[in-house]
Amino acid sequence: MNIAIVCYPTFGGSGVVATELGIALSKMGHNIHFVTYNQPVRLDRINTPNLFFHEVNVPDYPLFKYQPYELALSSRLVDVVKAHSIDVLHVHYAIPHAYAAYMAKKMLLDEDISIPIVTTLHGTDITLVGSHPFYRPAVTFSINHSDCVTAVSESLKQDTLRLFDIKTEIKVIPNFIDTKKFENKEKPCERSLLAPTDDKIITHISNFRPLKRINDVIDVFEQISTNVSSKLLMVGEGPEKSKAMAYVKSKGLNEKVVFLGNSNEIDKILCYSDLFLLPSEMESFGLVALEAMANGVPVISSNAGGLSEVNKHGFSGFLSDVGDVNSMAKNALELLLDEEKLNKFKKQAKKQAQLFNIDKVVTEYEDIYKRALTK
Repeated sequence: MNIAIVCYPTFGGSGVVATELGIALSKMGHNIHFVTYNQPVRLDRINTPNLFFHEVNVPDYPLFKYQPYELALSSRLVDVVKAHSIDVLHVHYAIPHAYAAYMAKKMLLDEDISIPIVTTLHGTDITLVGSHPFYRPAVTFSINHSDCVTAVSESLKQDTLRLFDIKTEIKVIPNFIDTKKFENKEKPCERSLLAPTDDKIITHISNFRPLKRINDVIDVFEQISTNVSSKLLMVGEGPEKSKAMAYVKSKGLNEKVVFLGNSNEIDKILCYSDLFLLPSEMESFGLVALEAMANGVPVISSNAGGLSEVNKHGFSGFLSDVGDVNSMAKNALELLLDEEKLNKFKKQAKKQAQLFNIDKVVTEYEDIYKRALTK
């Protein structure tokens, strides 16, 4: 099949999932065309000949206070569909991507070209942006006019049905990871480059938005560090980062907390981590928690959204109520102060990650594409 994938090309979970899905599909012989405003950060086209990237250019017109990206995207989709005989449009995020795809579909119909749309819902397009009264009608319309709709967790599916008047069936296809990448993998660097040998390494990775509750990460770590020699690695960028750095300074933790910024070497960081902290207020799935588990890192998380579908309490890590930093710290110390139990949870985290192996998920998307083509 010739498949066009529309996504955000950033470090966020939806962009990562869309890119990894495209790469996996290309290895199965499909021709994959990414259509977005930048090349996705995890896209390596050098080693995969049937991967293509089509940039969406948005002309800068003084007439517009905000440049019309949806218009530019829908027009670019029309061009790509016609030039490359695209069979299916797979868009990640209801708005603006499903909305732009629908406009492209209507334009193509005028030229007697029918193109099915598969829309994957990831989270903030539903629970944050989409639920705003200004956007709700557009989100509802975009979902109901997609040929097939998927959600990355049962929690997100239920949120979507609760917030919108949805007439289209929503199939849950969870996020995934290529667990084979971590089998018998050699350590990529010296552990001492990240932290002193005796320190336990605690890691948090996010886009540093308010929903990630960055201060909770630091509060949990403060309780950990008073009992265990440890270092906290904070990976990512976002609006809360400067506040977090100031908070760390106010707590006197400058020597123990390291801000690494965005990174394409997440696995190199996680392979030496002992625990992963994710106290989010909202998570549609928690892809970064799955990445940690695949690296053998137990997860201390909230029970928000789809996290309980990923992180198995008492097996791959522990779940606590949102904001309960004392419970999270207690659970973390239960592992960190017992080396035998920590090693057991590391093995179990890897086992839990196997449930979300990419091989099990890609075929589900192939089936969705085939279903969309029959509509």
